[in-house]
Amino acid sequence: MRHTTALLACILLTAGASQAREATVAVPLDEVRTLAFARPIATLYVGNPSIADITMIDKRHAFVLGKAFGATNIVALDASGTEISNQQVIVFGSSSAIVTLQRGAAKVTYSCAASRCEPSPQPGDGKDPFDLNMDQITKHQELLSKTASNSAQ
Repeated sequence: MRHTTALLACILLTAGASQAREATVAVPLDEVRTLAFARPIATLYVGNPSIADITMIDKRHAFVLGKAFGATNIVALDASGTEISNQQVIVFGSSSAIVTLQRGAAKVTYSCAASRCEPSPQPGDGKDPFDLNMDQITKHQELLSKTASNSAQ
């Protein structure tokens, strides 16, 4: 009887632990996903707020924002402090085509679809390489003009 009771207790603890950790929430970088909770939430904690942030919409819904690549978790508690949800959040890269042009230390990022690319600034991007090329051509032409005017004198 004691073995059966101990076995039943282990099964119940294991089932409770598996229910406490819910499905993973996958969020693209710089995008949001909506979370829905079974019961009203009083408190939310984000394991690493530099990876994901959360904003409550109402007592049962929240937005999760992907802020940096990586994984963290979100824990939701009710008014009595009982854990309602503990979800892993994984922030991943965007699914659109990203093209990064790099010339020396200068870098610029474009988001491309079909036959068109649009600038999509990312941290670390500098001036557009095409602008850098135009600056270089302009400086070269100015130098040639100065050299030609100095030679004429």
